[in-house]
Amino acid sequence: MMSFAVDETLGLVAALLSVKAVPGARRDEVAGLLGDRLKVRVSQPPEDGKANAAICALLARELGVKRAAVSVVRGVASPEKVIRVQGVSAEMVRSRWG
Repeated sequence: MMSFAVDETLGLVAALLSVKAVPGARRDEVAGLLGDRLKVRVSQPPEDGKANAAICALLARELGVKRAAVSVVRGVASPEKVIRVQGVSAEMVRSRWG
């Protein structure tokens, strides 16, 4: 079961996803579940926020939302991250990966 929460601050719905980041991979991909987290591989290196930006862009593409709707809320300098996806329901995330 993937770990997530719904953030309804300011009356907006957003999913909070627990992510295990793997920067420097051969290709960008959501590798699936790793325990209660989503394992995300990106080719960008973990420097100057490049891997974080690649993770957000990949998740936005996979979930069909704008890039601006996805942000890292915890774990900016860590492989263990919490990603906020604005405008996505928990059911949508579960149906995609959970």
